[in-house]
Amino acid sequence: MLIKDYKGWELEKAVPNSFEDFFNRSEVTFEKDGREKTLTITYVQYFEEFMSEFTPFRQDPLFEIGSREVAFKDIVAAVCLLNQPDFSERKRVFVSSKTEFLSLFNGFDFNKLPDRLRTD
Repeated sequence: MLIKDYKGWELEKAVPNSFEDFFNRSEVTFEKDGREKTLTITYVQYFEEFMSEFTPFRQDPLFEIGSREVAFKDIVAAVCLLNQPDFSERKRVFVSSKTEFLSLFNGFDFNKLPDRLRTD
């Protein structure tokens, strides 16, 4: 599986009474079996406050790859894909439970992440 691109962003309200501004979206585009696919993870922004509990990172941006600063929201979908390969068959995942969100990162080796994310 080859990661081709990854990014994350904060959602903005589409209408005044929506809750979209409480969520982040992370997306990873990858190639598997000769086909390009995209996985999107939408999750509650608040979960990022706990990143030091389940990652070695203490602040955003997490690290740099070349001249690109990589933020937590940029890596969520990529980590989910790499840590749980069955996600490669899905297009979208919505995570509203902190327990479920934390479980997506269980056992992941973050030391290898920068090398896996190099797209140049």
